[in-house]
Amino acid sequence: MGWLIALGIVILLALLPLGGSVVYGSSGVSVKVLAGPVKIGVLPQKKKKPKEEKPSKAEKTEKKKSSKPKKEEKKSEKAGPGGSLSDFMPLIDLGIRFLGDFRRKLRVDRLWLEMTMAGDDPCDLAVNYGRTCGAVDALLPVLERWFVIRRRKIHVGCDFTADETLIWLRLDITITLGRLVWLAFRYGVPAVIQYLKISKPEKGGAVE
Repeated sequence: MGWLIALGIVILLALLPLGGSVVYGSSGVSVKVLAGPVKIGVLPQKKKKPKEEKPSKAEKTEKKKSSKPKKEEKKSEKAGPGGSLSDFMPLIDLGIRFLGDFRRKLRVDRLWLEMTMAGDDPCDLAVNYGRTCGAVDALLPVLERWFVIRRRKIHVGCDFTADETLIWLRLDITITLGRLVWLAFRYGVPAVIQYLKISKPEKGGAVE
């Protein structure tokens, strides 16, 4: 009976969705991290009012000393010795395959875009509106080919009385914990093996 409970817990953890939600509008950017039903706000951060403390005599003297201009030392950065490209290519191949597999495991739960275009000249605005709609129509099939989009709502409109073009965007993305673990095992293990091959000193060579 206990193993059934453990198996149920493992299945629930594997199906736990992880992701984020990004919203952009008139109030700026809002970012939330999603872990199942729990949402944690990341941006915007709440501003804390700093406590004002009277500086001591020692701090005043330190500020006077620090106010004096100091000569900046210029440090030249140089690239280190290069490694073998043939050893690095398998890591590049792993990275490309990981990104291709990851984008198919990622779920775009909601893609919501509202754009209201503005312009002084109605003729120019009509031309720009047509170009924007054409670009959106061409971009959507590409996005749907690259990502799994569950719900989307994209609308482009015109406002001849507006002063500037406005945009509102919401993007919700999730991936289950089980898929993340599977990706980490599938691509992490070969990456570690390849890294050990590169790091292993050659036989007969001097080890510093």
